[in-house]
Amino acid sequence: MVLDKNINQSKISRLMQDYPKGLVLLSSWLVSQGYSYELLLQYRRSGWLRSIGKGAMLKSGDPLILSGALAALQSQANIGIHLGGRSALQLHGAAHYLQLTLSEASLFALGGLKLPLWFTANQWDITPVIFRNTLFEDDGIGLADYQDAGIEMQISTPARAMLECLSLCPDGFPLVEGYELMEGLATLRPGSVQELLESCKSIKTKRLFLYFAQRAGHSWFKHIDTSRIELGNGNRSLVKGGVLVPKYKLVLPEELA
Repeated sequence: MVLDKNINQSKISRLMQDYPKGLVLLSSWLVSQGYSYELLLQYRRSGWLRSIGKGAMLKSGDPLILSGALAALQSQANIGIHLGGRSALQLHGAAHYLQLTLSEASLFALGGLKLPLWFTANQWDITPVIFRNTLFEDDGIGLADYQDAGIEMQISTPARAMLECLSLCPDGFPLVEGYELMEGLATLRPGSVQELLESCKSIKTKRLFLYFAQRAGHSWFKHIDTSRIELGNGNRSLVKGGVLVPKYKLVLPEELA
C-alpha cells in the first residue's frame, strides 16, 4: 500500500514537472503513458488537474493557450491541424505587416476533419480562424517545428505559409497583400519550393506563387523547374475587369499585372 502511494506521488510529480505550462493533456494519451483513468479522476478530485471538456485537462492554474491545444491535437491525438498562412509568416518574422502579438491565428485543417468539442468550445488566448482545404497531395509537407514557451508544435514553413495565403485569394485574402508578402521571401530554398509546388493541387495558387516570385525578382526563382509543375489550361480570372498576365494566364488587378 505504501509502495502504491509512493508510485502515485512519483507519477503526479512527473506530471506536474515534465509538461509545460498551458499544454492540454488528453486523457486517452495519458492512459497510454501509464496513468489509469481512475488515477486521473483522483488527480482531478485532488485539484491537481482540471477538466476543460470531455477527455481534455489542464494542470490546475494553467491558462487556456492555443499553442497548448494545438500541440495536444498534433502530438497526442494525431489530428492534422497546424498554424499556417499569415500567422505562420508572422511567427517566422516574414510578414509584411508584422504584429508584435497575434490576436487571431490562421489554422489549416483537412476538409471534413472533425475537431473535438473541447477545442472548439473553449476560449483560447488567441482566437483560432480555421480554414479547411486539402491543398497538397502530401499534407505533411512543408511543416516545421516551432516552440512557444516550452510547448512544441508544428507550423507551416514560410514557403508553405505563402501558398496557403494565396490559396485563399482573392475572396479570403487580399491579392495585393499576397504580393507584398512574397516580396519579403527572398531567402526561400528552391528545393523546398519545388517540392511544395509539385505537391500543391491548386492551379490558381501555383500560378500566383510563380508569378509573384518572378515579379519580385527573387534569385531563387531561376532554380525552379516549372516543367515539373502542373499548371493546367485556360485563364483564371481573379478580378472583374482586370488585366491578363499571358504567361501565367491570370487576370489580375492592373497594379499587379
